[in-house]
Amino acid sequence: MRMTYSGPVPVEQIRELPTPELAMALLRSFGAGDTLNANNVFRGAEQAFQSNGERDVDALLARLSDAWAWLVARGLIGPHPKQTDSSWKRVTSLGREVAGDSDGQAKLWAADRLAGVLDPALEEKVRPIFNLGDYETACFAAMKTVEVEVRTATGLESSVIGVDLMRQAFKVDGGPLADPVAHRGEKLALMELFAGAIGAFKNPASHCTVHFDDPVEAAEVIQLADLLLRLLRRAQQRGSK
Repeated sequence: MRMTYSGPVPVEQIRELPTPELAMALLRSFGAGDTLNANNVFRGAEQAFQSNGERDVDALLARLSDAWAWLVARGLIGPHPKQTDSSWKRVTSLGREVAGDSDGQAKLWAADRLAGVLDPALEEKVRPIFNLGDYETACFAAMKTVEVEVRTATGLESSVIGVDLMRQAFKVDGGPLADPVAHRGEKLALMELFAGAIGAFKNPASHCTVHFDDPVEAAEVIQLADLLLRLLRRAQQRGSK
């Protein structure tokens, strides 16, 4: 009877999974241990592949190396504080959190999308809510921030809300935030961009537009709000000249 040996991840997954998914599988294979040794991981995998007669040992090891590098680059594994040899690593606090979460990879992608600095209003009001995982409230708060900032910039009455507010603020003929030197089509497009975003993502009745169990989609709604605020700040600068 021929014995088979196990690497950290099944060879089919090593061959077929994209690097991020392979990296997540590798991360979860580490278990609850406090220390990792790169040499031990790779030499153990190499021995298993060779013993099982795999013909693409070097390619399998290269894929595992790619996955290891992906984990290091995202701070999911890092230096062990009590081991001076650089081959010793540990699963970081973030790595443990991600490994134990079925949506961990999606949350990483979402965090990547919001890695830069957002408009100050979003940083203060929205990012903390998003970081707590309350994506529905974060999306609503982001678009509500756009609405509030547009009203503040225009001085329009509080009775004018939502889509109507955007259309009045950016209307082609005489809107206080419309660019007077822009082509009519461009002014119309900008008005529709603001109105469409508010109509789709701010109004409570439209919340079915977003899948709030998807942190990536929620992050993209917040990114859209950030873009709208950038455009708004630009319009305000034009008006102040």
